Amino acid sequence: MVYSIEVQDLIKRFGDYEAVAGINFSINKGEVFGLLGPNGAGKTTTIRMLATLLPPTSGRIFVEGLDVRRHGGLVRRLLGYVPQALSADGTLTGYENLLLFAKLLRLGKGERERRIDELLNLLNLQDAAHKLVREYSGGMVRRLEIGQAILHRPHILILDEPTVGLDPVARHTVWNTLKQLREETGLTILITTHYMEEAEATCRRVAIMNRGRIVAQGTPEELKRATGKPDATLEDVFTFYTGDQVETGGSFHELRKTRLRVQRFN
Repeated sequence: MVYSIEVQDLIKRFGDYEAVAGINFSINKGEVFGLLGPNGAGKTTTIRMLATLLPPTSGRIFVEGLDVRRHGGLVRRLLGYVPQALSADGTLTGYENLLLFAKLLRLGKGERERRIDELLNLLNLQDAAHKLVREYSGGMVRRLEIGQAILHRPHILILDEPTVGLDPVARHTVWNTLKQLREETGLTILITTHYMEEAEATCRRVAIMNRGRIVAQGTPEELKRATGKPDATLEDVFTFYTGDQVETGGSFHELRKTRLRVQRFN
């Protein structure tokens, strides 16, 4: 069986510090998979290795059967990545942000205009396309960043804390957008999140990281049963396996501040 993502004995060290300590997991095609854990657990480091932004110290990563070390260029064509750090330029309009990404992807003029138009409609940003992004709400910024990540029609979308700093209404809108994308395109989605209710509602399976290791993985229902509590929530599961309480993260400027603060702890 060829998985969308397969991770084998993955290790990442920074000097004497082992940020990721030999983890294993796999993600099926079309699945929404959650990578959960307290701040400093190694989630973002893992995500960056999957996205080819960091080389592993040891271990192997396969994306649709391709070894990331040997086929990094091909793997990047299969992936869309939305980082914690702000990737939209507030001094440009939404349309200009998408156009810049399309040019970096070397899409032809006709093709990039078609894709940008499709995405603006899909993300419900057509009315704001020619407004400066610094005037966007946090939810609008996040939807735009998702659009940037899928301009090249990837098979897999990786999102690092996709709704951090957003209010409940904006978070709901972002998740509805991701649900629509998955239904229309069959995207495989890997997310990290601190919002346990989101993970429980959207992820078919989750893996919980703590101190660089995966301490539990399975469906939310399987993990809840493992706690021995009949009324357990995924937040109870999180505390059961890590001993930590879940930590969580407006406007463009508020979103930038929140993400910069979160990024310092990952």
